[in-house]
Amino acid sequence: MELLSTLFPATFVLLALSHFVALLSPGPDFFLLTGYAIRYRLRGSVGIATGIAAGNAVYIALAITGWSALRHAPLLFTLIELLGAAWLLWIGYRLMGSQPGTLVLDGAASGAPSLKKQFMLGIGSALLNPKNALFYLALMTTLSGASVTLLQQTVAGIWMVAVVLLWDLLLVKVIGLQKVQRRLAGGVWLIERGAGAVLIAFALWMIVRFVLR
Repeated sequence: MELLSTLFPATFVLLALSHFVALLSPGPDFFLLTGYAIRYRLRGSVGIATGIAAGNAVYIALAITGWSALRHAPLLFTLIELLGAAWLLWIGYRLMGSQPGTLVLDGAASGAPSLKKQFMLGIGSALLNPKNALFYLALMTTLSGASVTLLQQTVAGIWMVAVVLLWDLLLVKVIGLQKVQRRLAGGVWLIERGAGAVLIAFALWMIVRFVLR
């Protein structure tokens, strides 16, 4: 019990539940990941999942070290927001260009992007989403409490990064199942275009919100 209290703050369960519930809410990262996982399965999206987890790790690390400048630097926040909107527009445009075709159900997924490209797509999506920064800043400062130790914050951070990675990999694994792939075959281009449209909608919403401020 003493070891548990040393590693985990009293509010760890609440923090973990809040984080997981937020993870279940579909956002840009979700639609980016599923857009690639549907066609390329695990081979073409494991790097994206890793990149998304790495981007989350960066913001968690900044929150742990007390970096709150983002909340007090509106110009920096606006820059991240606009870069994120441009990033989502680009990815959405690429997905919207999907053409009718049939999934290859047997063998390795052909045409899958390199691991490096996957990772850059994933980490770019996570880092250029200002909501990730504000979410972790709020979560770590509000739920951790004033008496939390650096060790406890670090353990909580590792836990959240691991949950993000494992959840995304599970999602990709399920999408890659033969039964799921057979259901998606033939209509994958519509799903990809749908994911692209959602990402573009996210981007346009960010831009409109910026203009109306």
